[in-house]
Amino acid sequence: MLSVEPLCIEPGSPWESGYCESFNGKMRDQLLNRELFDTLKEAHIIIERWGFHDNTVKPHSSLGGKPPAPEAIQLAS
Repeated sequence: MLSVEPLCIEPGSPWESGYCESFNGKMRDQLLNRELFDTLKEAHIIIERWGFHDNTVKPHSSLGGKPPAPEAIQLAS
C-alpha cells in the first residue's frame, strides 16, 4: 500500500506548482514581455483584456482547440 499525502505549497512559491508556473510563463511570454505600462490603471486594463481574451477567445490545445469559457457561456451568466 502506498502512503500518499497532499503536498503543501508554500505561499509565494509558484514555482512549486506546475499550473502556476505554466500560467506565469505564458502570461510573461504573451503579455508582459511585449508591453510597457505607463500607469497602474493602464496595466490593470490591459491585463484584464488579455485575461478575458485568453479565457473566451483564444483556443487552448489542452481543450481540443476550444477556449476555456466561450463568450456565449460567460455572457449568459
